[in-house]
Amino acid sequence: MADETTPLLQLDGITQVFRTRRGDVRAVDNVSLNLGVGEVLCLVGQSGSGKSTSAKIASGLLKPTDGEVRFEGASIFGRGRSHSATFKGFRRAVQYVHQDPYASLNPIQDVFTTLSAPLRRHRLVKSRAEARERVSELLAQVGLTPAETFLPKFPHQMSGGQRQRVAVARALTLEPRLIIADEATSMLDVSIRIGLLSMLTKLRKDLGVGFLFITHDLAMAKYFGREGDIAVMHQGRIVEYGPTLEVISNPQDAYTQALLEAVPEPDPDLAKRKREIRLGVRSSSHRGTPAA
Repeated sequence: MADETTPLLQLDGITQVFRTRRGDVRAVDNVSLNLGVGEVLCLVGQSGSGKSTSAKIASGLLKPTDGEVRFEGASIFGRGRSHSATFKGFRRAVQYVHQDPYASLNPIQDVFTTLSAPLRRHRLVKSRAEARERVSELLAQVGLTPAETFLPKFPHQMSGGQRQRVAVARALTLEPRLIIADEATSMLDVSIRIGLLSMLTKLRKDLGVGFLFITHDLAMAKYFGREGDIAVMHQGRIVEYGPTLEVISNPQDAYTQALLEAVPEPDPDLAKRKREIRLGVRSSSHRGTPAA
């Protein structure tokens, strides 16, 4: 176990190159990120920016072409028996919540079977009664109560928001230190998103779990990651990185500014003023630049 000053997760110059018939594709290019214990880091970018590939590398699902991933100071892609034990502990401590709650749950398993499987696999419970008690506690943690109502349900018998809460409960079964949420709210209605994000925020504070939150939506990043950092990704590289509220209130990169402009503003007058201010700033910042 590392000391408190050691980051929980470190991506150190990771690069991922995919070999294709048309040549090499550099999906991630020299990305470095740090995430502290119990902290939240939002990785933001449009589709194809490399954020999901970075998340898979961070979770150990994909080995980078170059660079290192460290968890609590130890490299997760080392060699030897000692590394095998380290990697096994890492895989238990880091859990993944996928984007699609319709596909991430086994359609022929009920909620009890889904949540009790990892508990039994890692011998965290000794009996069915103990497993039922622990699963009920997990369902309560994610706001699915009374638990008796949800234990026998199959995925098709629940709403999208309920399914995603079950997916979060599954991620909590092994008491992780880090949860990687890859576009975990993008397929849900806006009202359901807020409820899910509020639940995740409560879990982070109550359990001290760190979050790597992947999203294309700066509004979601601001809501969930306001107390943490944000990294903006474009074409496989980090173009802006810093405290969430500072980056969003004063973006320095043109790509970050473009993402902010894509965030809908419900007040048309305010949206018009914001657009005029941004255009004015952009025009003044490009004075003297010859036309293409």
